[in-house]
Amino acid sequence: MCFFIKRISLVLFFVFFTTDVVSQNDLTVNSLSFTGLKKTKPELVEKLINIEEGGKLDSLQIQNDIIRLKRLPAFSNATYEVNYSESGKADVVYAFDENFTIIPGLNIFTTNNGEFAFRASLFEFNLLGENMLFGGYYLRDIFNSYGVFWEAPNIFGRKFGLGLNHVNSVTQEPVFFSTGTINYRYRNNSFEVSLLFQPNFNNRFELGVSYVDEAYDFVDGDLLNVIPKTVEGDKLQYRLEYEFNNVNLEYQNLSGIKSNLNFRIVGESNELLNSFLIARNDFTYYKRIGERGNWASRFRLAIATNGDTPFAPFAVDNNLNIRGVGNTIDRGTAATILNTEYRHTLFEKNWFVLQSNTFIDAGSWRNPGGDLNELFDGNNLRVYPGLGVRFIHKRIFNAVFRLDYGYGITDNGTNGIVFGVGQYF
Repeated sequence: MCFFIKRISLVLFFVFFTTDVVSQNDLTVNSLSFTGLKKTKPELVEKLINIEEGGKLDSLQIQNDIIRLKRLPAFSNATYEVNYSESGKADVVYAFDENFTIIPGLNIFTTNNGEFAFRASLFEFNLLGENMLFGGYYLRDIFNSYGVFWEAPNIFGRKFGLGLNHVNSVTQEPVFFSTGTINYRYRNNSFEVSLLFQPNFNNRFELGVSYVDEAYDFVDGDLLNVIPKTVEGDKLQYRLEYEFNNVNLEYQNLSGIKSNLNFRIVGESNELLNSFLIARNDFTYYKRIGERGNWASRFRLAIATNGDTPFAPFAVDNNLNIRGVGNTIDRGTAATILNTEYRHTLFEKNWFVLQSNTFIDAGSWRNPGGDLNELFDGNNLRVYPGLGVRFIHKRIFNAVFRLDYGYGITDNGTNGIVFGVGQYF
C-alpha cells in the first residue's frame, strides 16, 4: 500500500509540474521593464534580448538573456523577476547593476636592458550607452607607440557590428640569429577595418582586413654581412576570429568554457618578411571551487608557416604567456602554452575583493625551420610556478589589478614580477 501511495503521489506531482510548465509557456508578456539603467540606453537592452512585449513567456530564454547581458562591459550583474497576473499574463522586470566603464590603465615594467617603460591607456567601454568601445593607449618602451580603437558590436542590430583601429607601434625587439642576438627598432604601422557578427549569445565571428607598414632597423649586436641592417615592407593582412563563449559570470567568479580561434593570412613584402599563415586557438576552462575558490586554465596551441626566418611570429614573453620568463626571450613558428591557476577570495566587502593566486605556466615552441617534435622533446620547455595577488573593484569594468611572481624550475630558468590590469586570462 505504501508503495502504491508513493507511485500515485509521483504521478500527481508530474501532472501538476508539467501542467504548470505548460501554463507558464502559454503566458503572454504583458509588460517588459528595466531597473538600474543609468547610462545604458533601454533601446540597447531591447535590441539584445529575445523577450518582447506581447510575445510568449520563455523562462529559459530569459535566463539566456541574463547570461548574455552579464557579459557586457556595462553591467557587473543582472537579474530578473516575473510577476504573474490572474489574466494569464506576466510582467517581466530586468534589474541591472551598472559598471563604471571609463577605465584608465597604467602598466609599468622594465625592458631587458633595465630601462624604465610604461603603458598608459584610457578606454570607454559603453560609449553613449550603446555598448561601443572607444579609446587608446600610449606606450613608452625605449621608443614611442600609440593605438586608437573604436568598436560598435551592435551598430547594425543585434547581430552585426563594425570595428576600426589604428596602431603605430615602435619597440626594440631582439631577433635571434644563429650567430647571436641582434636588437632591432621594430615599427608596425597598421590600419584595420573589421566586421563583427554574433548569430547568438554563444558564438561570435570577426573578419578584419588591415594594411600594415613594418620595418626592422638595426640598433646593436654582432651584425655580420649576411644579416640585414634594415628590413621593411608593406603588406595586407586578413584576420578571421571565431569565439565560442559559454561562461557564466558572478562578479569576480567565472564558470564554464570558452574557445577562441584566430586565423591570419599575411601577405608577402620581401624575401625576409614573406607571406605566411598563422592559426592560434585558446581553450579556457573555469570552475567554481566552493564559495571562495575559482580554478581557471587556458591551453593555447599556435602554429604558423615554418619559414626559416629570424622574424618568427610567436614570442615567449612575460606579458603574453609565461609569467617570470622575461621580455621576449625567444621566438618560434609553433607554440603550446598551458596556464593554470587557483584564485581564492581572501576578503570581500561591498565593492572590494582581495584575491590570492597560485599558478603554473608552462610552454614550449618550435624554432624557425625546425620540426614539430621540438614542441615535445623538452629542449624548449619552460615551467614557471608562482604566486600572485589580485585587487578587484566589483563596480568598475575589468578593474582587476594583478601582481604575479613566477619562478623558473626548468633549465635556464629565470624569475620575475609581472604587473598588469585584468586577469591574466
